[in-house]
Amino acid sequence: MASSRFARPSGTVVHPLQPVYDGASRVLLLGTMPSPLSRKAGYHYGNSRNRFWAVIAALWDEDVPDSVEARRDLCHRRHIALDDVLQSCTITGASDASISDPVPKDLTPILEAADIRQIFCTGTTAARLYRRLIEPGLDRPCVCLPSTSPANARMRLDDLIAAYAPVREAADAAGEVSA
Repeated sequence: MASSRFARPSGTVVHPLQPVYDGASRVLLLGTMPSPLSRKAGYHYGNSRNRFWAVIAALWDEDVPDSVEARRDLCHRRHIALDDVLQSCTITGASDASISDPVPKDLTPILEAADIRQIFCTGTTAARLYRRLIEPGLDRPCVCLPSTSPANARMRLDDLIAAYAPVREAADAAGEVSA
Protein backbone atom coordinates (compact mmCIF):
# COMPACT_ATOMS: atom_id res chain seq x y z
CA MET A 1 0.00 0.00 0.00
CA ALA A 2 1.33 3.44 -0.92
CA SER A 3 2.39 5.77 1.83
CA SER A 4 -0.29 8.36 2.61
CA ARG A 5 2.25 11.17 2.44
CA PHE A 6 2.55 10.50 -1.30
CA ALA A 7 -1.17 10.10 -1.95
CA ARG A 8 -2.85 12.96 -3.76
CA PRO A 9 -6.36 13.82 -2.68
CA SER A 10 -9.16 12.95 -5.05
CA GLY A 11 -12.46 14.70 -4.92
CA THR A 12 -15.11 16.65 -6.74
CA VAL A 13 -13.88 20.02 -7.92
CA VAL A 14 -16.21 22.78 -9.04
CA HIS A 15 -14.73 25.27 -11.48
CA PRO A 16 -13.96 28.43 -9.48
CA LEU A 17 -12.57 30.77 -12.15
CA GLN A 18 -14.36 33.34 -14.24
CA PRO A 19 -13.91 33.05 -17.99
CA VAL A 20 -11.86 35.73 -19.73
CA TYR A 21 -13.56 37.34 -22.71
CA ASP A 22 -15.07 40.53 -24.03
CA GLY A 23 -17.12 41.51 -27.06
CA ALA A 24 -13.99 41.61 -29.24
CA SER A 25 -12.94 38.02 -28.45
CA ARG A 26 -12.74 35.92 -31.61
CA VAL A 27 -10.79 32.83 -30.52
CA LEU A 28 -11.75 30.62 -27.58
CA LEU A 29 -9.07 28.56 -25.83
CA LEU A 30 -10.40 25.82 -23.56
CA GLY A 31 -8.47 23.85 -21.00
CA THR A 32 -9.94 20.92 -19.11
CA MET A 33 -10.21 22.08 -15.48
CA PRO A 34 -7.97 24.51 -13.56
CA SER A 35 -5.15 22.77 -11.71
CA PRO A 36 -4.89 23.07 -7.92
CA LEU A 37 -2.18 25.71 -8.40
CA SER A 38 -4.36 27.68 -10.84
CA ARG A 39 -7.29 27.49 -8.44
CA LYS A 40 -5.03 28.73 -5.63
CA ALA A 41 -3.67 31.56 -7.83
CA GLY A 42 -7.21 32.43 -8.89
CA TYR A 43 -6.42 32.57 -12.58
CA HIS A 44 -6.12 30.39 -15.67
CA TYR A 45 -2.79 28.61 -16.15
CA GLY A 46 -1.55 29.84 -12.77
CA ASN A 47 1.10 27.13 -12.32
CA SER A 48 4.42 28.91 -12.92
CA ARG A 49 5.73 25.75 -14.62
CA ASN A 50 2.88 25.71 -17.15
CA ARG A 51 4.13 27.18 -20.41
CA PHE A 52 0.79 28.56 -21.62
CA TRP A 53 1.57 32.24 -21.03
CA ALA A 54 5.07 31.91 -22.50
CA VAL A 55 3.58 30.33 -25.63
CA ILE A 56 0.80 32.90 -26.06
CA ALA A 57 3.20 35.82 -25.51
CA ALA A 58 5.73 34.34 -27.96
CA LEU A 59 3.09 34.12 -30.70
CA TRP A 60 3.06 37.92 -30.82
CA ASP A 61 6.70 38.41 -29.75
CA GLU A 62 5.65 39.94 -26.43
CA ASP A 63 7.04 39.67 -22.93
CA VAL A 64 5.49 36.94 -20.80
CA PRO A 65 2.79 38.61 -18.68
CA ASP A 66 3.55 38.37 -14.98
CA SER A 67 0.29 39.43 -13.38
CA VAL A 68 -3.39 38.61 -13.68
CA GLU A 69 -4.04 42.07 -15.12
CA ALA A 70 -1.27 41.71 -17.73
CA ARG A 71 -2.56 38.25 -18.72
CA ARG A 72 -6.12 39.54 -19.07
CA ASP A 73 -4.85 42.50 -21.11
CA LEU A 74 -2.91 40.20 -23.44
CA CYS A 75 -6.04 38.13 -24.05
CA HIS A 76 -8.20 41.18 -24.75
CA ARG A 77 -5.66 42.82 -27.08
CA ARG A 78 -5.25 39.59 -29.03
CA HIS A 79 -8.98 38.74 -29.21
CA ILE A 80 -8.56 35.61 -27.06
CA ALA A 81 -11.21 34.22 -24.74
CA LEU A 82 -10.23 31.67 -22.05
CA ASP A 83 -12.30 29.10 -20.23
CA ASP A 84 -12.42 25.38 -19.55
CA VAL A 85 -14.45 22.45 -20.83
CA LEU A 86 -15.60 21.26 -17.41
CA GLN A 87 -17.76 22.91 -14.77
CA SER A 88 -17.03 20.11 -12.32
CA CYS A 89 -15.46 16.68 -12.11
CA THR A 90 -13.81 14.24 -9.77
CA ILE A 91 -10.06 14.56 -10.19
CA THR A 92 -6.88 13.58 -8.40
CA GLY A 93 -4.50 16.55 -8.16
CA ALA A 94 -3.99 17.99 -11.62
CA SER A 95 -4.14 14.66 -13.46
CA ASP A 96 -6.51 14.90 -16.43
CA ALA A 97 -6.16 11.13 -16.77
CA SER A 98 -7.93 10.71 -13.41
CA ILE A 99 -11.05 12.68 -14.37
CA SER A 100 -14.39 11.02 -13.76
CA ASP A 101 -17.96 12.32 -13.45
CA PRO A 102 -17.35 15.23 -15.85
CA VAL A 103 -19.98 17.96 -16.04
CA PRO A 104 -19.57 20.32 -19.02
CA LYS A 105 -19.25 24.08 -18.71
CA ASP A 106 -21.96 26.25 -20.24
CA LEU A 107 -20.14 28.26 -22.91
CA THR A 108 -23.29 30.11 -23.96
CA PRO A 109 -22.40 33.40 -22.19
CA ILE A 110 -19.12 33.65 -24.13
CA LEU A 111 -20.64 32.61 -27.44
CA GLU A 112 -23.52 35.08 -27.07
CA ALA A 113 -21.25 37.99 -26.08
CA ALA A 114 -18.48 37.47 -28.63
CA ASP A 115 -18.27 36.44 -32.27
CA ILE A 116 -16.05 33.41 -31.61
CA ARG A 117 -14.68 32.21 -34.95
CA GLN A 118 -12.49 29.33 -33.76
CA ILE A 119 -12.39 27.08 -30.71
CA PHE A 120 -9.14 25.47 -29.59
CA CYS A 121 -8.68 22.91 -26.81
CA THR A 122 -5.37 22.88 -24.96
CA GLY A 123 -4.70 19.18 -24.66
CA THR A 124 -6.13 15.87 -25.78
CA THR A 125 -8.31 15.39 -22.70
CA ALA A 126 -9.88 18.83 -23.12
CA ALA A 127 -10.54 18.08 -26.80
CA ARG A 128 -11.95 14.61 -26.10
CA LEU A 129 -14.31 15.93 -23.41
CA TYR A 130 -15.31 18.92 -25.55
CA ARG A 131 -16.14 16.64 -28.48
CA ARG A 132 -18.14 14.28 -26.27
CA LEU A 133 -19.93 16.72 -23.96
CA ILE A 134 -20.16 20.12 -25.68
CA GLU A 135 -19.72 19.87 -29.43
CA PRO A 136 -22.90 17.83 -30.06
CA GLY A 137 -25.02 20.64 -28.60
CA LEU A 138 -23.10 23.50 -30.19
CA ASP A 139 -22.25 21.87 -33.51
CA ARG A 140 -18.95 23.78 -33.41
CA PRO A 141 -15.77 21.71 -33.79
CA CYS A 142 -12.57 22.36 -31.89
CA VAL A 143 -8.94 22.18 -32.89
CA CYS A 144 -6.82 20.13 -30.50
CA LEU A 145 -3.54 21.72 -29.45
CA PRO A 146 -0.86 20.06 -27.31
CA SER A 147 -0.97 20.65 -23.59
CA THR A 148 1.34 23.32 -22.17
CA SER A 149 1.26 21.55 -18.80
CA PRO A 150 4.51 20.56 -17.10
CA ALA A 151 3.24 16.98 -17.46
CA ASN A 152 3.80 17.35 -21.22
CA ALA A 153 7.55 17.84 -20.79
CA ARG A 154 8.36 15.92 -23.97
CA MET A 155 7.38 19.01 -26.01
CA ARG A 156 9.95 21.78 -26.07
CA LEU A 157 8.81 25.40 -25.82
CA ASP A 158 9.69 26.07 -29.47
CA ASP A 159 7.58 23.08 -30.55
CA LEU A 160 4.63 24.34 -28.51
CA ILE A 161 4.93 27.82 -30.02
CA ALA A 162 4.89 26.30 -33.52
CA ALA A 163 1.90 24.11 -32.63
CA TYR A 164 -0.01 27.15 -31.34
CA ALA A 165 0.64 29.25 -34.48
CA PRO A 166 -2.95 28.60 -35.69
CA VAL A 167 -4.18 30.53 -32.63
CA ARG A 168 -2.39 33.66 -33.79
CA GLU A 169 -3.51 33.12 -37.38
CA ALA A 170 -7.15 32.77 -36.33
CA ALA A 171 -7.02 35.66 -33.85
CA ASP A 172 -5.26 38.03 -36.26
CA ALA A 173 -7.57 37.14 -39.16
CA ALA A 174 -10.68 37.56 -37.03
CA GLY A 175 -9.35 40.78 -35.52
CA GLU A 176 -8.79 42.27 -38.99
CA VAL A 177 -12.34 41.38 -40.02
CA SER A 178 -13.86 42.94 -36.89
CA ALA A 179 -11.64 46.05 -36.87
